[in-house]
This record gives sequence, structure tokens and C-alpha cells, in this order.
Amino acid sequence: MRHPTTSLPLSLSRMVVFIISHLLSLPPRTPNRQKQRLRYHTAWPPLKATRPPYSPLPPGKHLYSGASDGEIRVWDRNPSSSHGYTVAEGCSSVKSIVVSGDKLFTAHHDHKIRVWKIENSADYQKYKLVTVLPTLSDRCMRLLSAKNYVKVRRHKKCTWVHHVDAVSALALTRDGSLLYSVSWDRTLKVWRTSDFKCLESVQNAHDDAINAVVLSEDGLVYTGSADKTIKVWRKPDGEKKHSLVPLSKSINLL
Repeated sequence: MRHPTTSLPLSLSRMVVFIISHLLSLPPRTPNRQKQRLRYHTAWPPLKATRPPYSPLPPGKHLYSGASDGEIRVWDRNPSSSHGYTVAEGCSSVKSIVVSGDKLFTAHHDHKIRVWKIENSADYQKYKLVTVLPTLSDRCMRLLSAKNYVKVRRHKKCTWVHHVDAVSALALTRDGSLLYSVSWDRTLKVWRTSDFKCLESVQNAHDDAINAVVLSEDGLVYTGSADKTIKVWRKPDGEKKHSLVPLSKSINLL
């Protein structure tokens, strides 16, 4: 049975290429994933990192990088400077980093999303761990009702606010009000950044590990997976949940 497809606007083609590059670079979901050796590359040769950077992100004046040993560093993007300083270390392997205002969000291999407060001073920036997602209050609110539990393995259930495998990518809406996360557990989750509450979880969004998520200005959400597919999601007006966008035309440009 053939699935209908659609043409993508030229303005979104770069997003699709970005997702595809993630699909080609990350391994498929397997039981021995944690035992697989990770490969790294350095996009900025002049920067003298002590550990291999995994997820660099250039937000304005600074460049952030996360390493396989959990170290997060910030770099001055001034061409005359090639040194950075440590924001945090000792966390689980860093998979993705996004910044919104005075908040830094980091995704990790230990199934968690960490939120850091950026405090500006005259000479440098300070970073303070604010919370870990899902928050304690969010977890406690879901414990008592059976409807909040989903099956994650053959004989194991967990509340739907949890990621149960590595959080592989993050994306923020333009206004910074919502955070999207995807995971090797095949879920897509939506978080409200004002109180860090998990608003939605799309279970089994793909048939294999999800490696990338990108948002467009018109409200579409693109997810890329090791199952070799890219899916497009939208939350219709008045609806509480995202649904898969039906595709009706052929794709003629990537």
C-alpha cells in the first residue's frame, strides 16, 4: 500500500536535510545500543576542548558544547579567543543543547532533560541547575492514576511523562514557550517552559529510535528516525494533541 506524500516548501528544505544528516550519523535502535562506540567530530578546530564535543549550538555571542562524559562548556565566539570554561560536569552524556533567554536546556543519555539558569555578571556568566525533567511535582501528580501509565517494555510500565531511553534531540518554539524532546524510546514529548510541565507525549511516534526534531515557523514539527522515515506533525486549532499530517503530493525537492 503506497502512502500519500506532499511537496515541502523550499524554506523547509534545509530543515529536512538537517534531519536526514542526523539519521545517517546515528545507529539504529538495538538492545546493545549502550555498548556501541560513539564517534565524534569537531566542527571548530581552533577550539581546544579537553573532551570530544557532541552537540554544539551557537546562540548569539556564545557557543555551547556537550561531551560524551557529560561535560558542558561555553565558548566565546570571538575569533581571537579559542578557550572556553566548564558550565557543568559529571552529568550523563550530552545529546542536545538549546538556549532560550536565560535558560539552557540539555538532553542526556540517562533519559533526562536538565534545565540551567544563566546568570549574567560583569565578567562572565554563571550557570545554576534549576530542575531536571520530568520534575518531581510532575512525576508525583501522575503516580496515583492508572491511566497515566504506559507500557515501556514487556513487563514494565512507567508514567507517560518519563523518557525511558536516551533523549536524543531538543527543539524550542520561536517564542520559547514550548520545548519539544525526542528519544530513542520512540516518543515525542512537549514541555511548557514556564513551569516545566509535560503537556503531551506521542507514544510510538516512530517504529525505531527518534534521532532529530525540527520546528517550522508555521507550527509544523518534523521528526527523523532510525526507521528511515521523516514524519510531520501538527496540533490543529482547538486540539490538545499533535497528530500526523496527511501527505497528499509527491516530494520533489530535498
